[in-house]
Amino acid sequence: MARHFSTLVELLQNSVSDYPDKDFFGTKSSNGSWNWTSYQEFGHMVDQARAGLKELGLAHGERVALISDNRVEWAVITFAAYGLGACVVPMYQAQKTEEWEFILNDCGAKVVVCATDEIFEALSGHRSNLPTVESLIGLDLPAEHCSSYRFLLNTGKSNPAECIQVAPSDLATFIYTSGTTGNPKGVKLSHHNFASNTLAGGQRFDFGPGDLSLAFLPWAHSFGQTAEVYTLCYYGAAMAINDEIPNLVENLAIVKPTVLVAVPRIFNRIYDGVNKQIAAKPKLIQKLFRSAVATATAAEQGTKSSLAARIGHRLADQLIFSKIRLKFGGKLRFVCSGSAALSTEVAQFIHALGIDVYEGYGLTETSPIVTANYPGHRKVGSVGLPLPGVDVQIDTSVTNDKVNGEIVVRGPNVMQGYHNRDEENSAVLQADGSFRTGDLGRFDKDGFLFITGRIKEQYKLENGKYVVPSPLEEELKLSPYISNIMLHGANRPFNVALIVPDAASLGEWAKRHEVSLAELENNDKVKELLFAELEKFSASLKGYEKPRRIAIVSEDFTTENDLLTPTMKLKRRKVLERYGALLESLYEKN
Repeated sequence: MARHFSTLVELLQNSVSDYPDKDFFGTKSSNGSWNWTSYQEFGHMVDQARAGLKELGLAHGERVALISDNRVEWAVITFAAYGLGACVVPMYQAQKTEEWEFILNDCGAKVVVCATDEIFEALSGHRSNLPTVESLIGLDLPAEHCSSYRFLLNTGKSNPAECIQVAPSDLATFIYTSGTTGNPKGVKLSHHNFASNTLAGGQRFDFGPGDLSLAFLPWAHSFGQTAEVYTLCYYGAAMAINDEIPNLVENLAIVKPTVLVAVPRIFNRIYDGVNKQIAAKPKLIQKLFRSAVATATAAEQGTKSSLAARIGHRLADQLIFSKIRLKFGGKLRFVCSGSAALSTEVAQFIHALGIDVYEGYGLTETSPIVTANYPGHRKVGSVGLPLPGVDVQIDTSVTNDKVNGEIVVRGPNVMQGYHNRDEENSAVLQADGSFRTGDLGRFDKDGFLFITGRIKEQYKLENGKYVVPSPLEEELKLSPYISNIMLHGANRPFNVALIVPDAASLGEWAKRHEVSLAELENNDKVKELLFAELEKFSASLKGYEKPRRIAIVSEDFTTENDLLTPTMKLKRRKVLERYGALLESLYEKN
């Protein structure tokens, strides 16, 4: 039985003591093999890094910034800094230099850890713009370099330093929000915030020392930190660190995880890929597949199917579903999904495969988990029930709607506030400590929460109808021909859509139908296809929500072109800056 803890320092100490010889982190080598670090080995590295950071002068309350994707050294530096009472500020390698500079200056970082030599050199050349930074550390620099990670460990090995006494109320991290509008805000999260959320989640899910996960969510985000690093550490579980997203499916088959923490985009890709494969099979296999999915969905909803349907499902499981499960490694017990809404159709599809997916809801400001479906308590389409100790209210006064309103959260997981943002703190943190999320939602009669949109994204058409675009866009992206889409229509007579077609699917379609893809943006045949897809996948949309006109662009929305946040959310303001004139031109057509 995992022990109670009140700080993240205590969390690691307990697990190193209780599971010293068990694997903690796995990393993939250049030859494709996996190398494992035990809890005890990891604990020794943390001890050395903590002492090394102390030699650099890092003290209680000061900031260590980490510009790095997931790797063992990320976790080593993080836990080492915690042991000195310092605050960790994680960032993404994909961010721009000016974003790093803003965050480093906003948080007042003293030490900056750089994943690559390129990042180290970039910041070395901007030291005059970083007045608080005293030390740069390069994770990949050669061991003899005085600013290298290995030099830091060797220094610490020669000058041991014990953990200081850390209070639960001490800040653990500043996690800077993605900044879909304006500069990012530093969310201040304490050891108590993370500890409460990890322990509450532990009352909902059956993790254990025998569990293994493949970690691919960014630890610079609170979901990856809490659900992967802290929760798996708490249970003495192991995690292999995925190297590249394109290698995810291959790595799943090799690692064979028992549990997985994921986001809807992964399941949408699986859904799309399987449907493409089934579409190429004989009609009999297609019918068997569709019938089996329907049978599994009916069973989950408590409806008994005919004997023939149940036999068909067993046959489909042997011929089709079992092979798909093997792509996940064949040992997966369940998956936790968060960060964005998982469509009902995809959730039912994954469940039909024999994989239990439990969707939850949370925000960086809530450490992050607020609600979750869990074994024995699951309702497809919802984001579950509030975690133990977390109170959720629906404020309908902001919507003038009897059912839907703003989600307001109170509990030990709510942040201490935004760093240096007093005005914004006043806007979202209420006198009783509850947090106004800005998300729209409703409860059903059984207390399950359903997310219905985002207040800031909501806009009104000329006819007075309100549109909340993001859940509609997720539905439309289920089309295999749509890679990305953004709806637009604020103060306009109807919705229009900016669509990025899926290049692979579109290419196959063009070959089959002998259609040229020249001048894609103005290709009438492609527009006909995409309109048909919009109609097919908009069954759940109201008439006024459906886009009447579309614009096609070949450039996808990515983090590299600054149209997506690092957590894959759409930067609507940025998209409008780039394509606003094109979208507005759609209203000028007869």
